Amino acid sequence: MQDQATQYAATVRPAIDRVYSSMRRASMPHARALAERTGRSPGFGISFYFGLLARPMDAAGFAAATTYSGADMSTEVEQGVAWRSPDGAWHLTDTGRELVLEFQQVLADAAQEHWAQTTLPTMPGLAALPRLAELLAVLLEAGRATGGPAFTTLTPVYEPEGASDALRVCSRLGALRHHRADAHRAAWAAAGLTLEQLRALDPDSPARRAIEDDTDRRDAPVYQALSAEQRLEFLGLLAALP
Repeated sequence: MQDQATQYAATVRPAIDRVYSSMRRASMPHARALAERTGRSPGFGISFYFGLLARPMDAAGFAAATTYSGADMSTEVEQGVAWRSPDGAWHLTDTGRELVLEFQQVLADAAQEHWAQTTLPTMPGLAALPRLAELLAVLLEAGRATGGPAFTTLTPVYEPEGASDALRVCSRLGALRHHRADAHRAAWAAAGLTLEQLRALDPDSPARRAIEDDTDRRDAPVYQALSAEQRLEFLGLLAALP
């Protein structure tokens, strides 16, 4: 039987994914417009901007964060957006940093617009962002003790002076998702599987269910930083956003 923290990790995961993926879909036209205007794509900065703007991605963190997507950086190198140091870390060039900074703001502006589109007058929408940003800060700080290599290289997140609540929530929510991603990689590795073997599992098989349960268990400690009331509040704030 799962403990309360593990049950909560399983419950909150789809809520986080819904809010984040919805926001990212809404921002896609704005991101494409940025690439067309500058003639460059932010590349890996699209996924990792919140950490990259603060520090290079070390080799272990980069390998972990790109496990599922692949680690081909040829486009970023060709466009002069990124470079790799001898220790395997990936850095933004000056051009890359300027581009990724602009992407961060474009994303925040798109999120602000998206989250303002509430369907009912009782939905708080943008009014939920300040408190949501506060709770996310607590979770990111707690995750420093329990996160894996991707989370560690991507936190603390970069937030410019005077950052809007929308920017803070975008960045912090994006970083928090890597705590669970690290937990998931650790779970299937502990089960003795390769990525190919994991992908071959039936989603409803006992083996896959066991991996998801172990992922919840490994992800759960970060939520112990919140009280029971705060965990309920966090879910409610996520539900307040489209």
